[in-house]
Amino acid sequence: MYIQRELERKVLEANRFFKAILVIGARQVGKSTMLRHLAGDEGRTYVTMDNELDRQLALTDPVLFFQTYRPPILIDEIQKAPNLLNHIKLMCDESEERGRFWLTGSQRKKLMERSQETLAGRLGILRLYGLSQREKAGYLNAPYLDFSMASLTERQQHMPENDIRAVFHHIWQGSFVDVQNASAEMAQLWYQSYIENYLMADAVNDEGIRDLAGFRRIIRASAALTGQQINYHTLSDAAGVSEPTVKKWLSILQDMDVIYLLEPYSNNELQRLVKTPKLYFCDTGLCAYLSRWLTPDTLREGAASGYYFENYVVMELVKNYAYAPDQALLSYYRDDKAREIDVFVEENGRVHALEIKKSASPDRKAVSAFDVLRKTSLEKGPGGIVCMAPRPFPIDQENLYIPCGLI
Repeated sequence: MYIQRELERKVLEANRFFKAILVIGARQVGKSTMLRHLAGDEGRTYVTMDNELDRQLALTDPVLFFQTYRPPILIDEIQKAPNLLNHIKLMCDESEERGRFWLTGSQRKKLMERSQETLAGRLGILRLYGLSQREKAGYLNAPYLDFSMASLTERQQHMPENDIRAVFHHIWQGSFVDVQNASAEMAQLWYQSYIENYLMADAVNDEGIRDLAGFRRIIRASAALTGQQINYHTLSDAAGVSEPTVKKWLSILQDMDVIYLLEPYSNNELQRLVKTPKLYFCDTGLCAYLSRWLTPDTLREGAASGYYFENYVVMELVKNYAYAPDQALLSYYRDDKAREIDVFVEENGRVHALEIKKSASPDRKAVSAFDVLRKTSLEKGPGGIVCMAPRPFPIDQENLYIPCGLI
C-alpha cells in the first residue's frame, strides 16, 4: 500500500515551475515510488540507471538513449550516468515545457554540484528522507511549526498522545517503507541486505572504496556514537584507519544520506563556540541494527536510549523543515565551558532554542541555558523542552513542554 509523502506538495509545485526536478535522498527511502505515484497515468517513461543495459546505453550513446526513452521521463539514480545532464540541458533549452524531466539520485554532494553547474536555472532540487512520524500517521501539511502554543495545539488534534513504547517502536522500526510491517527477524535480514547490496556496493562502485572491512567498522562505530560530537580519534581507533580516512568516509556517508551532521551554531556575538558537528543517523532503525539493539524494549531500556531519542527528534525536525514552505537552519550550541543547547532553529529572523529530554516531566530549569541568547541582538522565538509530555504546557512566558510527537 502506498504511503502518501509530505514532499509531494513541493514536487508538484516545482514541476509547474522548473523544466526539470531532481529528488535526492538515501537509497530505498521511496524517491522513485513517490514520483511514479505522482506520474499516475500521464504516460511518463520510467528508466533506472541501476539497469546495466540502460546505464551502458546512457554512458556510451546518450543521443540514442533519448531517442529510445523520450520525455516526459523519470530517470532513476541519475548519478550513475551523469553525462545525461548535458543532454538534458540541451533538451530543456529546446522547449519551454515544464516538468519534462524527473530525476532521482542518491549521492547528494557530487550530484548536486554537477546538476547545479549543468542545469542552473532549469532544475529544482528537493530532498526526500525516510518516513516521518506524521507520514506514518497520515497527517500531512500540518501548520507551520513555530513552537507556539497555537501551532502545537492544532497539531495535537491530529496526532496520537505521546506513548514511550510507541515512540521507541518508531525509533527502532526506522523510516524505510519496506520494513514498516516486518517482523524483528525480517527487519534484521532487510537491514543486512541493505548494507551489503546498497551501502557497500555504492561504496565500491561509486566511491572507489576498497577497504570494505574498515568502512563497515566506521559505520558501526558511528552508530555507537550517535547523538554525540564527532570524535575522529575514537573513530580512527575503532576502525583501524587514519583520521583523514575517517573524515573522508564520514563525508561519503553524509553524501549518501546515511548520517546527518548537525553543525554547531556560529555567531560573532557569541564567543568561544565549539566547531565540531554532532553525528546522527538519518534512519534510527539502521542505527539500532548496527548497534545490535534487536527489540524496541531493549533499546528503550538501554544505556543509549537518550541518544536515540535525541537522534529521533533531530531527524523529525529535519524532515519537518525539509517539507515546509519556509526553510529553517538547524544547529546546536556548545561553548568552551560545556554549556550546551541541543538545537537552535533559525527561521524568519528568529531563533528557537530547544532542549531534548526523554522524560514526561523534565526539570524546567533546563531552559535556563537559553539565557545565552539574551546577550545577543538575536530575536528569540518560542522554544522549550521537546519531551514525552502528553500535551503542550507552558514552562514560562517564552517556553513550553513540547510533546515529541508534534514535531
